[in-house]
Amino acid sequence: MGAEFKVIDHYLMVKMPEEIDHHQSGAISSKADAFLLKDDVHNIVFDFEETRFMDSSGIGIIIGRYKKISCLGGKVYAIHADHQIRRILYVSGLTKVMDILEERNI
Repeated sequence: MGAEFKVIDHYLMVKMPEEIDHHQSGAISSKADAFLLKDDVHNIVFDFEETRFMDSSGIGIIIGRYKKISCLGGKVYAIHADHQIRRILYVSGLTKVMDILEERNI
């Protein structure tokens, strides 16, 4: 199953798929960009609740959306990131440009 997209109160919610690799990354990026252009989006939230695998193309998705939304003064967030996904986000340095929200902060 692919990513799911929804705009809620100026936040683009992107529910990421179980596996994020180069096969899905182009479609996820394109669809997210379309939402950024047509809707009144101020921030992006990546929901990793179902994600069990992410390679460097997943990092590219996040960096690309960060570059676009930060030009508009927005921020990027991650929610429901398990231990493995958190580790990828920390090791890649993405935690310098995005906040990982704990369940109690959601």
